[in-house]
Amino acid sequence: MTRFTGKATAITPNRELQPDEYFNETDHLIYCSKCNTPRQCRHKLQGKVLIPSIRCKCQQEIFEQEEAQRKLHEKQMEIEHLKTSGLQDKALYDYTFARDNGINPEIKLAHNYVSNWEEMKANASGLLIWGDVGTGKSFFAGCIANALLEKGVPVLMTNFSRILNTLTGMHFEDRNQFINSLNRYSLLIIDDLGIERNSDFALEQVFNVIDSRYRSKKPLIITTNLTLSELNNAADIAHKRIYDRILERCIPVRINNRNIRQDNATANLKQAKKILLNNHAPNQN
Repeated sequence: MTRFTGKATAITPNRELQPDEYFNETDHLIYCSKCNTPRQCRHKLQGKVLIPSIRCKCQQEIFEQEEAQRKLHEKQMEIEHLKTSGLQDKALYDYTFARDNGINPEIKLAHNYVSNWEEMKANASGLLIWGDVGTGKSFFAGCIANALLEKGVPVLMTNFSRILNTLTGMHFEDRNQFINSLNRYSLLIIDDLGIERNSDFALEQVFNVIDSRYRSKKPLIITTNLTLSELNNAADIAHKRIYDRILERCIPVRINNRNIRQDNATANLKQAKKILLNNHAPNQN
């Protein structure tokens, strides 16, 4: 028989208290002195009482902030990796909606394409951006590329001259492997169709790239100085089978404005002239 002595057994924390903690005598758990929420909880497991550590409210807030920063950093690193892979010309980094000067009203269609990307992707719907030299076709396509890359969408913007240089000298199997690798991108943008060399080898590889993309059922965007009439009325079979696949999947968008490249060149010359005229030549001794 156990004799009752009248002395209560003192309950103490199961670990050493930190400077910003206190022991709650009510539930016998450790609490945060700042937010007054528990840093411990109580669980029963197989007849045993466990008291594991948990985050208090202010610790949880700090954790969530740090986690958000970590995810943001990871996303930024992923986007940078996608841009390094997808924008093969560094000048393309500047082709963004933020840099649009409002000259081309057609740019709203680029905005619409990005806004409706999931539907465009599901339907394998691309764009055929055509118009005169220097009217902003590459900028139009580059805005789409950068906007989608910022969303984490894999995009490759290149041209056939670069593709043909890569394919030249490759064995047949390696060429097929390279062409198939272009389809790992959710969107493929080919800039300046029609400026590449017109040899039998070049036309065959251009067709292979377009046909591979066509069969992959993934969107393709083409920019070209060729007119819609030239594309619809190809002079030979080799060109016709290329253009037919493009026209079947790509919505024609005409960029019909003044020559932006010429305007920029004129503005740069005026600025240079102004600098020269406003600066006197040094005195000759």
